[in-house]
Amino acid sequence: MKIKSNLYSNVIIGLFVFLLNMKRDAVAQDLHFSQFFNSPLSTNPANTGFIPNSDYRVGANYRDQWSTIPVPYKTTSVWADAQFLREKIPGGWFGIGGLVLQDAAGIGALKSTKTYLSIAYHQILGQSGLLSAGFNAGYVGKQINQSKLTFDEQWNGKFFDGGNISGEIFQNTSIGYFDLQAGLNYTWFPTDNIYLHTGFSMHHVNKPSESFFFSTNGNDNRLKIRSIYFADAIIKLNEQLIISPALYYTSQAKASELVGGIQLNFNVAQDGDQQFIAGFYSRKGDAFIPMLGYQWKGFRFSFTYDITNSALKNFNTGRGANELSLLFEGIVNPAYRTPTTFNCPRFGN
Repeated sequence: MKIKSNLYSNVIIGLFVFLLNMKRDAVAQDLHFSQFFNSPLSTNPANTGFIPNSDYRVGANYRDQWSTIPVPYKTTSVWADAQFLREKIPGGWFGIGGLVLQDAAGIGALKSTKTYLSIAYHQILGQSGLLSAGFNAGYVGKQINQSKLTFDEQWNGKFFDGGNISGEIFQNTSIGYFDLQAGLNYTWFPTDNIYLHTGFSMHHVNKPSESFFFSTNGNDNRLKIRSIYFADAIIKLNEQLIISPALYYTSQAKASELVGGIQLNFNVAQDGDQQFIAGFYSRKGDAFIPMLGYQWKGFRFSFTYDITNSALKNFNTGRGANELSLLFEGIVNPAYRTPTTFNCPRFGN
């Protein structure tokens, strides 16, 4: 299918150049999920509305990290997105969605809540390509419970006595700021059995200031831009097995993370309505991540367990994180649904 107009593709390519130019400024690490592939809107806003075999989807993620040591982290997200104007634009459509993330970290009860609205545009290129661009815009609120913190001047030689402090003065115990993210994806689908997907996104594009303290000497503690790169594939080997390798890399300031692995979907029903899922991933220098899951029609459940293989295993006995993902994909009205111009490999018809 050829594009009748180059307007949309020119806009997307222009955004791609803009993002590459901004990357030179990309240098504390944000929250993350081991199942990055099951958190599409937080991985890249260009994933919004990219649902080859459905009209909409709703998802939830929960991560409980380092529960065996005194500073656990609990992260929860809920999100939803849908296709929009797919029947009105030749070879293209919009995606709209929303994402809420909540994180509770450490004994200081540091909590953050992030709420984003997301929009993306998807344009078919030629017979086997798709280019996508998207934005997330939202508000971040953070709170800290100072009563749960202890400081060196409260140490009396035997224990923390809860006395007054003078060296750590909080200007605020709650803060908030506007946050902006942008991303691009490219998808290649040469046959009905092969699908390749890669993307790049940048978080904190506006470099918001985040601090509970007064600014001093011009230091307003602006967040560094976070870059995320990913690539994945879906390859249908036969009517019983689909394999999905994936690679994810993110960097922010001096922190970075590299995750890679593979997922296998086994068809346990003739029409593919029921699938058993097994996979294995690894986070470089940190953890091994086995995965199990099950899919029934539009519902999918998956569980991963981070087995720590870094020096931290001496303190958490190898128990890194439990992570759950729930996903539902649906079609508004199957009788009136116009087929997409490409299909992601799947079992059955």
